[in-house]
Amino acid sequence: MSHQLQVGLIQQHNSASSEDNRKRLTLKIQHLAQQGAQLIVLQELHESLYFCQQEDVHQFDLATPIPGPTTDYYSQVAKQLGIVLVTSLFERRTAGLYHNTAVVFDTDGHIAGCYRKMHIPDDPGYYEKFYFTPGDLGFAPIHTSVGRLGVLVCWDQWFPEAARIMTLRGAEVLIYPTAIGYDAHDTADEQQRQRSAWMTIQRGHAIANGLPVISVNRVGREVIPGCAPEGITFWGSSFVCGPQGEMLAQASEAEEAEILVDLDLAHSEQVRRWWPYLRDRRIDAYSPLLRRFDAPDSAAAHAGTDVLP
Repeated sequence: MSHQLQVGLIQQHNSASSEDNRKRLTLKIQHLAQQGAQLIVLQELHESLYFCQQEDVHQFDLATPIPGPTTDYYSQVAKQLGIVLVTSLFERRTAGLYHNTAVVFDTDGHIAGCYRKMHIPDDPGYYEKFYFTPGDLGFAPIHTSVGRLGVLVCWDQWFPEAARIMTLRGAEVLIYPTAIGYDAHDTADEQQRQRSAWMTIQRGHAIANGLPVISVNRVGREVIPGCAPEGITFWGSSFVCGPQGEMLAQASEAEEAEILVDLDLAHSEQVRRWWPYLRDRRIDAYSPLLRRFDAPDSAAAHAGTDVLP
């Protein structure tokens, strides 16, 4: 038994021109579709520069309604090429309410579903809490003609709970549109440790859930006027791994890339028979996960014994 799926990834550098970014993306989408890609995944916030490097109310002008002109455009691309397309947009829900939203189009061009980024970072150069309201759609796989897609976004990729819930709800693959890069003030060694950690945590999600992972990052240096002159150099390294964390394809750290990968989604069934994590989960003992932090009782800790309430 097999369920073969040809997956295309596009790792691209972005400019300040949405028209330019879209034009280059479209050519690459067409190229991958011509090679047989059935599912194509784009990087996070691919319509513009990564504007979250600063807090600037004028950047809200970049937001778009869903549905709207941007979704109309990508709907036509998906329909004309007969592909499932995973996009990432700055959603304007109403004045003062915005989301970082992945929109998935099916082969006939209709919106198969949306995912609003749940975990919102707030770090130097990544001031996303200023722009994005945390998602309110939960962790729900999006049903498409090529399978059930567990679409998450960037910072979500560091949280095992998100991957697990997507899995428990029937996702057949985990997908992470991403925008992450190096801090110019870090040493070269530290930069590589962070990039390695980014790949390792996602490969861990693949292993822990017995599912393939698709992670698509942007690449190149982006400088926003008025921000730090060094900007952010995104580390690329987009990759696909199988349900045992095995690397199937990986892009360059510094160059744009189009990747085509043949995934056998049915292989997850066999892997889960060998490693039945879902069978052996102790769901009766996981209630502490529903609390922010579960400090041990001070007296018990002093005695060397942890007691949870």
